[in-house]
Amino acid sequence: MKSLLFFSILLLSFPLTALAFQTETYGWEATDTVLGIYGNGIASIEDTSPVYNGAQSLKFEESPLGGTPQAYVSWIQNLNDGDTVAASFWVYDDTPGSTYPSGRIWGHWNDDPSDPTVYDGTASGNEDFSPGAGWSLLEWEWTVADGHTGLMVEGRIYSSTEYDTIWFDDLTIIAPDGATILFPDYVVSLERNSWGAIKASF
Repeated sequence: MKSLLFFSILLLSFPLTALAFQTETYGWEATDTVLGIYGNGIASIEDTSPVYNGAQSLKFEESPLGGTPQAYVSWIQNLNDGDTVAASFWVYDDTPGSTYPSGRIWGHWNDDPSDPTVYDGTASGNEDFSPGAGWSLLEWEWTVADGHTGLMVEGRIYSSTEYDTIWFDDLTIIAPDGATILFPDYVVSLERNSWGAIKASF
């Protein structure tokens, strides 16, 4: 009886929010591509090949050559210090033994809930690049600190020539239940919600 009581007290001592997570996925099966792009990246929907799952993937190429183009693929908002966010996606590049082109998962903080272009500092990411053997899974987990409230997940391309290309598919985000997970199709929803709020105020 004492051990049961001890276990119950121990369980109640942990915040319930720390045990509750949500998982959302995005596979580029519609017409929406990215939340935004930094640098010389071009994003488009691929509906032929390569596709990891479903009927489409995200094609990401660099032109003109320069810098490290970043595709903003998911925005997680309403975060608190100590929260963890995990992200993964599949990347296709077919240049084994070559550095370029390669993909990478990365992130930066964006604490402005209304503007996907805001940059509030790097959140870093995985040091590994796609290995060039076709489809490979890249993943990373971030811990929120320093008062940040929003995380933008990036898919990066590293190139050596103009029009180097990689593909992304099957994005997965795991975040606390209280967080808001946004994908590239959120802009349409945001516009509809905003218009509804305007009409409701009259």
